[in-house]
Amino acid sequence: MATATHIPLEQYLATHYEPDAEYIDGEIEERNVGEYEHNLVQLGLVNWFNEHGREWKIRSIQEQRTRLTPTRYRIPDVCVFSRELPREFVFTHPQIIAIEVLSPEDKHSKIQERIEDFISFGILNVWVIDPIKRLGWNCSDGNWIRQERFTVSGTPIYLSLDELFRRIDEQEKD
Repeated sequence: MATATHIPLEQYLATHYEPDAEYIDGEIEERNVGEYEHNLVQLGLVNWFNEHGREWKIRSIQEQRTRLTPTRYRIPDVCVFSRELPREFVFTHPQIIAIEVLSPEDKHSKIQERIEDFISFGILNVWVIDPIKRLGWNCSDGNWIRQERFTVSGTPIYLSLDELFRRIDEQEKD
């Protein structure tokens, strides 16, 4: 991660960053993004959930600013949210799922901080996926529990890493 810069919240909200950055207690924090495998998995996840969107009454989107507290704005790599949530420039309601896709530069302590922020905000399903090792962890309770098939309790919503990576591999054959 690059060095942080202190700015007022209003400036952060009015500024376009490329790639988008997070706002943590007055500091701008750059995010690790942009590797090919990272992007493939993000796209695969969005496609996976959008394919089931009407059936599961959800939407998914990548890199959506989310106001966790008045001074903390995070950007999950992928989030899944109820179709009943209002469309907002910056999300202010907890999503159903926040997914972080690891980049080689990510540090465990920084990812853990993000996980804890999502949990504190009220996101009940927090998942982490490593696109290189093709592993996933359910971090919904703050612990890293390795998982191949993720589910959302009380709903038909699921994610199978095996199916996800099989689809990605099929698309990459061309």
